[in-house]
Amino acid sequence: MKQFTGNFVDIPNKKIYPAEIKVANGKIISITKLTSNIPHFTSYILPGFIDAHVHIESSMLVPCEFAKLAVVHGTVATVSDPHEIANVCGIKGVEFMIENGKTVPFKFNFGAPSCVPATVFETAGASLNADEVNILLQKEEIKYLSEMMNFPGVLNKDEEVMKKISSSLKLSKPVDGHAPGLMGDLAKQYIDAGISTDHECFTKEEALDKLKYGMKIIIREGSAAKNFDALIDLLNDYPEMIMFCSDDKHPDSLVAGHINKLCERAVYKGIDVFNILQAACINPVKHYKLNVGLLKENDDADFITVKDLKKFEVLQTFINGELVAENGKSFINTNKSGVINQFDCAEKKPEDFHFLLNKWGEEENVEQVYVIEALDGQLITNKLVIDVNDIKVANGLLQSNIEKDILKIVVVNRYKDAPIAKSFIKNFGLKRGAIASSVAHDSHNIVAVGVDDESICKAINLIIKERGGVSCVDDKNELILALPVAGLMSNEDGYKVAEKYTAIDKMAKSLGSTLAAPFMTLSFMALLVIPHLKLSDLGLFDGDNFKLIDN
Repeated sequence: MKQFTGNFVDIPNKKIYPAEIKVANGKIISITKLTSNIPHFTSYILPGFIDAHVHIESSMLVPCEFAKLAVVHGTVATVSDPHEIANVCGIKGVEFMIENGKTVPFKFNFGAPSCVPATVFETAGASLNADEVNILLQKEEIKYLSEMMNFPGVLNKDEEVMKKISSSLKLSKPVDGHAPGLMGDLAKQYIDAGISTDHECFTKEEALDKLKYGMKIIIREGSAAKNFDALIDLLNDYPEMIMFCSDDKHPDSLVAGHINKLCERAVYKGIDVFNILQAACINPVKHYKLNVGLLKENDDADFITVKDLKKFEVLQTFINGELVAENGKSFINTNKSGVINQFDCAEKKPEDFHFLLNKWGEEENVEQVYVIEALDGQLITNKLVIDVNDIKVANGLLQSNIEKDILKIVVVNRYKDAPIAKSFIKNFGLKRGAIASSVAHDSHNIVAVGVDDESICKAINLIIKERGGVSCVDDKNELILALPVAGLMSNEDGYKVAEKYTAIDKMAKSLGSTLAAPFMTLSFMALLVIPHLKLSDLGLFDGDNFKLIDN
């Protein structure tokens, strides 16, 4: 038996009092309020933090390494959508994540990916039909149907889409949503189909509209998409309807902090601390019916101790009564996993990236070109239509205009040799060189942005040689972080991966990028289900009208 004492944080009753907790066989067997000779404790005991929606793959770490870093920040569980690896490797990819997660004392709760591929307007490595999704949902380890990004399919009652939702609801497993910008009657239709959460709201008005129809809002603060400031005030009035998530979090960000940092920021914003902890610790367990303890007798002994309830500096993290982290040190060991992947394209030549001006016909008839405008801290992009004279032309080829920050963007099919999709993008800021990534939501082809074809080609070939990774090059230097697991994750020590990522991120910024997270932003430039203009391996995509367009 183990005994723990401290200031007990009773979230449901909004009380804090000195208490003694006894733990045996991984369970809390008693919680005793101390009333006589009350000691002055300097630490607080509360339930562990939960990330209510995260793609583990976006950390570039396999689950066991993600856990190693997360427990230091008091995270004991995640609600994890293995959508990324499913797009590459199908059901085998989902099974890889489940089994790898079981190798460590951490509570991963995986979903059945609902949209693989995300659209028919891109090339993915796998597909999951309604029958295959139903097979996944039967698994005990699968707790929910992952984000239903195909909201047009829901609104139009597409047969496959509705079968997936029905399979989940029949098993009393919740369905996650993904409907950025959807409001009013259309939002109500979407929610009435059985979809219970959304993490894509980027305005308070949108979130309030969905809340009134009974949808729970997950406030997202990831490495690229940051909606905390826009939505956090909702927690004052809807404490039981809000959760926190990171969605996509790169390894350097995970080293710096996790859900604990959102709690700290919420306190600074003046939000009631019990409401904050309700969102961070309690609501995900209840909504997803997680096997995670909530600091009650007979619960699993999943809890943390923190120095105070302002900064939430984590002193200790316990999962099933086992000490997994203390004072910034993780006790989860690195066990190098095996590799699963699907990568089959040949190295490229610079001329493969030439963008012919006369693809539209005679030169004098060309007047305007579509350009993607990336927005720092957002997944949405703007659709610009600019004069062709703002794109440099030389020898009949359209080229990047560094002075106006209009650079070439390309997407290369990683599953087979195929024509390369090309367009232009604004706001990446590169003055020389190129960056590339095989982390390219959702189909995870290779996406690259650069100032010239030679640099783009070099960055992409580095990734092809490693069968996955993120790369950065200029005329003198090149860096790559290899991601051999599905072209999405490293199976190396998480802290070393974070160091390598920090170095490559620093190099990208030294080339001129002013984006807070250039590689994370790059990874979303092929995400077709987020408006307004994106690029898939099949071409430019209009997210408002949901169709491919000519550049």
